[in-house]
Amino acid sequence: MKIADLTVEELQALVRQVVHEELQDLLADPDKDLELTDEIQARLQDSLGSSERLLFDDVKKRLNLA
Repeated sequence: MKIADLTVEELQALVRQVVHEELQDLLADPDKDLELTDEIQARLQDSLGSSERLLFDDVKKRLNLA
């Protein structure tokens, strides 16, 4: 099938489908089906229980993003 053979509605549906698939790929969580290790779970629990917080600007500086 050629693009020229599509109706306007068929072309719009095709574009919608392609855009939808691309957005799904871009927004999908690559870690979705992975399990957290016990070590990482413990670190997350410690982090959530801590009152220590970093300012966003400090994080940017640490990562040389500022």
